[in-house]
Amino acid sequence: MSDPVNQYAEAIRTAADAKEPLRIRGGGSKDFYGNAGAGSLLDVSGYAGVIDYEPTELVITARCGTPLADIEAVMRDKGQMLGFEPPHFGNNTTLGGCIAAGLSGPRRPYAGSVRDFVLGLRILDGRGNDLKFGGQVMKNVAGYDVSRLITGSMGTLGVILEVSLKALPLPPAELTICRNQTKEEALVLMNEWAGKPLPITGTCHVEKRLYVRLAGAASAVKAAAAKLGGEEIENAAEFWRDIRDQRDVFFSGDMPLWRLSLKSTTPHLADLPGMQLHEWGGALRWLTSDADAKTIRKAARSGDGHATLFRRGNGTAGEATTGAFHPLPDVMMQLHRNVKQAMDPAGILNPGRMYPEL
Repeated sequence: MSDPVNQYAEAIRTAADAKEPLRIRGGGSKDFYGNAGAGSLLDVSGYAGVIDYEPTELVITARCGTPLADIEAVMRDKGQMLGFEPPHFGNNTTLGGCIAAGLSGPRRPYAGSVRDFVLGLRILDGRGNDLKFGGQVMKNVAGYDVSRLITGSMGTLGVILEVSLKALPLPPAELTICRNQTKEEALVLMNEWAGKPLPITGTCHVEKRLYVRLAGAASAVKAAAAKLGGEEIENAAEFWRDIRDQRDVFFSGDMPLWRLSLKSTTPHLADLPGMQLHEWGGALRWLTSDADAKTIRKAARSGDGHATLFRRGNGTAGEATTGAFHPLPDVMMQLHRNVKQAMDPAGILNPGRMYPEL
C-alpha cells in the first residue's frame, strides 16, 4: 500500500506546478466556517490513528484524520481530557480540522486555547515538503513557534499531518449551578468571580439564566457552589455539550450567526438587533442577527474586539459578499501575506478561506 503522505505531497507539488488551488478537507464538519473554499479536493481523512499516547507524560500524538471522538475516548479511559474542550460539529470531526480551525469550547478562558495545548506538528507546506515543528514536551526553544502559527490558519499555510497535544487530568468533581440574572447582571457577576479563587470552568448566559460550571476537588466545588448560590442542574454534561457543539435551541434557525470576541468587561451590546448568548466570562458573545456586517463589526470594535461571521444564514441581503473574518489593518495583512508567501509560494492551499487576499 502506498504511503498517504507521499500521495498528498505529490498532489501538492502537481498543483503548485500548475498553480491550481487545492481545497483541504478532513471530516468536513466545519465546511461552513470561513469563506467558501475553491479548487480540487485534497481529502486527508484517510490518514488516521493515534501514534503515541503517554498518560504519565500527559502527551498524545495522532494523525490528522483521527476522529476527535476517538481521541477523547482513549484519553477518558486514562482519566484525561483535551483541556481546551474542542467543539464537535458532527460525528466526523477530525483532529486535523480541530487544529486548523483553532476553535475552543467553554473551558477555554479557564484552561487555555487550542494553541496553548499544541506541542508539535508535522505538516506538508505549499511545496510538498514534509516538515516537523515543536516536539512532545513543554519547553523553551529557539526560533519561531511555527506549530502555534499553523494552529487556526484554516489550512492556508500547510496540510496538517500529525499533532502532539498536552493532556489534562479529568477533574475529580464537577457540577453546574444556575441563577436567574439579566445579561447586565450576569456580566458584572462573571467579571467579579474571575478575580476570585473559584474553580470555575465554564460560564454561559442565555434566556435570562446564568450557568456556571465548577470543577476540581470535591470539597472546593461544594464550597464554591454554596458561595455562589443558585440551583444545581441535572444533565449538566449534556447542557455544556449542546453549547459547545451549537445544538442548543439558541443556535437553531436560519439567521446568520456572529461570534464577537471582546473585552469581558464590555457592557451588554443592547443596541444590536437579534439574540445574544454570552460565554467565557463575557469575553465571547454569540449573536444571531440579520444586521449588516458594518454595524456588527463597529459594535465589536467598541469593545476592543472583532466579529466573525461564524455561520451564514439563508438568503440575507448582502451576506454573500461579506468576509467571514474581521478585516485586518494594512500592516497586519502584509504580515499575513509574507507568511503565506513563505509557506505556500504558489498560493494553492485553501486560497481565500481566511481572506480573499490570501
